[in-house]
Amino acid sequence: MDDLLAEFLTETNESLAELDLALVKLERTPDDKGTLSLIFRMVHTIKGTCGFLGLPRLEHVAHAGENVLGRVRDGELTVTAGVITLVLSALDRIKEIVAALGATGVEPPGDDEALITALNKVAAGEPAPEPSGAPPPAAQAPAAQAPAAQAAAAPDHGDVPEAAAAAAAPAPARETPPETSATAEAPHTEGPVAMQTIRVSVEVLEELMTLVGELVLTRNQLLQISRAQGNTAFSPPLERLSHITSDLQDGVMKTRMQPIGNAWNKLPRLVRDLAKETGKKIELEMRGQDTELDRQILELMRDPLTHMVRNSADHGLETPEVRRAAGKSETGRIMLNARHEGGHILIEVEDDGRGLDVTRIRAKVLAQGLATESELAAMTESQIHSFIFRAGFSTAAVVTSISGRGVGMDVVRSNIERIGGAIELTSTLGKGSCFTIKIPLTLAIVSALIVKASGERFAIPQISVRELVRVGDASGTGGLSIEYIGPTGVLRLRDRLLPLVSLGSLLRMEGADEGGRVPAAATVIVTAVGSGLLGIVVEEVFDTEEIVVKPVAPILRHVTMFSGNTILGDGSVIMILDPNGVARSAGVSASRETRDNAAQSAAGVRADEQMSLLLFRAGGESNLRAVPLSLVARLEDIPRERIERSAAGSVTQYRGALMPLIAIDGDGQWAAADPPATQPILVFVEGSRTMGLMVDAIVDVVQDKLRIELGSSTPGLLGTAVIAGQAADVLDTAFWLNRAWHDWLDTTPQTEAQPRGLLLVEDSNFFRQLLVPSLAAAGYEVTSAGSAEEALRLRDSGKMFEVIVSDIEMPGMDGLDFARKVRSGGIWTDLPMIALSGRTSVADVERGRAAGFTDYIAKSAGADLLASLRQCLSEAALPL
Repeated sequence: MDDLLAEFLTETNESLAELDLALVKLERTPDDKGTLSLIFRMVHTIKGTCGFLGLPRLEHVAHAGENVLGRVRDGELTVTAGVITLVLSALDRIKEIVAALGATGVEPPGDDEALITALNKVAAGEPAPEPSGAPPPAAQAPAAQAPAAQAAAAPDHGDVPEAAAAAAAPAPARETPPETSATAEAPHTEGPVAMQTIRVSVEVLEELMTLVGELVLTRNQLLQISRAQGNTAFSPPLERLSHITSDLQDGVMKTRMQPIGNAWNKLPRLVRDLAKETGKKIELEMRGQDTELDRQILELMRDPLTHMVRNSADHGLETPEVRRAAGKSETGRIMLNARHEGGHILIEVEDDGRGLDVTRIRAKVLAQGLATESELAAMTESQIHSFIFRAGFSTAAVVTSISGRGVGMDVVRSNIERIGGAIELTSTLGKGSCFTIKIPLTLAIVSALIVKASGERFAIPQISVRELVRVGDASGTGGLSIEYIGPTGVLRLRDRLLPLVSLGSLLRMEGADEGGRVPAAATVIVTAVGSGLLGIVVEEVFDTEEIVVKPVAPILRHVTMFSGNTILGDGSVIMILDPNGVARSAGVSASRETRDNAAQSAAGVRADEQMSLLLFRAGGESNLRAVPLSLVARLEDIPRERIERSAAGSVTQYRGALMPLIAIDGDGQWAAADPPATQPILVFVEGSRTMGLMVDAIVDVVQDKLRIELGSSTPGLLGTAVIAGQAADVLDTAFWLNRAWHDWLDTTPQTEAQPRGLLLVEDSNFFRQLLVPSLAAAGYEVTSAGSAEEALRLRDSGKMFEVIVSDIEMPGMDGLDFARKVRSGGIWTDLPMIALSGRTSVADVERGRAAGFTDYIAKSAGADLLASLRQCLSEAALPL
């Protein structure tokens, strides 16, 4: 293809993408002269270049569109939806011609007379026809091309049209290699700094990235040889080479990074066309367009994002009449938000539409035999929502050209998981839905954990690794232990059952247990699988290393457990594991996180519901004690020689810092002449603070209701409860935390005569779990909510309480705004409200009382909280 033509096609495709955005913007702001000038200039450039290159068909269509824009620019024609639709139709025709021109090198035959006539009539002063439900005839493409409006059609949350590949604009010319722009700062002039750009073929950048990858591998090999030989004369230059390689890698990666807005530039046009077709009013809001990610991931994310925006626009948002009847604004809102978080990109696709109907999903699940009544009854709303990601699942009553086929969302999830990402969904009926996508920044060079199973090494991308857990010890006793539910091994990890997969057994490697049973002593890699967790059992963990990802060989592509392979510093080739593929191959379901679960929090967590409880012994063989497992961060067995004495009491060096140790009985000294070699410890963590509670032995973890039947006058104990058929003293955790840190919560339990309904609003899961047992022991019937928004949903559902205790510092809506919302009206308007805060200056207290709080208590003053509760409730009971 002629170089001039190739350059023209590249520039024209870039201009057409910008024109879609600019025309949609001009429709919203007709008085924006800058946008209008930009549009006219681009169309004029396309027309002029067409004449120079001898492309008459393209020139005639562009000239007719330019005439209309010229009348608008001169103020002789008003911007209306009809005018914008007609100009967009001309752009669609230009895109068709450009696509064919790129494929064949010559203009395709075609008749544009109807379109040109319509444009000329408008330019001559005739009114443009207003768009109806269907796209205007002039915008219709030939049979080989999918219309833009048809491409915009989308199903509900669970459906996507089969012609998903159709897009609002054709793909760039196939014979023209894709290009990107590199920018360089020009020398300073008297005006602003000018940016100079050159076009570089993507193929050149890909080759450069490949060479950098090989350089990284060679660097790793040299560093490993240097470490094996000790300090040599080569060590300093090798370290310098390592730094230069890292800088070069960062520089090349930047050339591959592109703003995510490049994947969003067709969406405003798509949403506009779909709004016209469906008769809806839709506002698309895009935030974080400048967030950069690797172009390879950007290309892979285009289709999933388009699917999800179509879903929100077509089936998530209601018509203006329905929204008006529901008390909403007639204009529905779709918001795209992208941001960096650690080594990931978070993308949110949110709408304020009808939300997901759990009742309809349940009925469809039962009709398709995907779950039983009893299984559904045990599921949370979030788990029921996840059925929309099943292939062939749809709640649409009628199959149309837009929705009802039951394809799409399963493809979205599989595409996202294929690049090491995850997707989560939250939805509230009548309020809307939000999809949160978490993806890596790049796929080329990643940080990975190197592990060993059955004598072979593997790499697990560190983006998927949550934590490492050791089970058993060298003799197979002590520490966390493995249990079995049928053939599947599980680990009781804090407040969840974690399913386990033995990597060696799954790969049928030599020496592995054929039944899949886990060794007595092993390491569990806790990995993120979708929105859940899975434990992968390995024999040994080495170190983290930057690896260059190579594609899987064709002979192994059917093995979904592998996402690629790499070469280590010693020259050996190892496979890269895909935790999602491991879960699918093993046929196990990842456990869902139960703490801070939005659906569970929205419904409220009652103090008398079953919870995970840790049973242990302290102060003698017969003394059985209990504590909510969610309060315990870790269980440790530390060698007794690591326990040191200080002026502050017993301490141990734990994870790089000193951790105070508190003994439940005495000073922690064993009376026996031959004490055990290790000391069991319950580790409590909140923020930067840690505390270890020394006990005699860990007994079990059980699920039971925490009902304290007998009070206790012994400091440090709330009372006695029957747990798992045994009498156990329930620990007053706050008492022991205060022994270690005097400004940690200090709670003195009191007992009221009758249970009183109390709502606790606290974003910290630790403080919620800390306060609920002590408040329940004081005689309150406690319901907790993890945010102010969740608490207000309880109010809107009709849930009533006698008193509200709320934190002040919370993300999203803080405690002051929450109090104002409560006092503004509703069933909670007159309830006593007590503020909890770490900030208790006079100004803070005054602001709290001005917002509507009855009392203001420091978080460290647990006894004051109970006294305030008694006073507020007694005053509320007095007759007026």
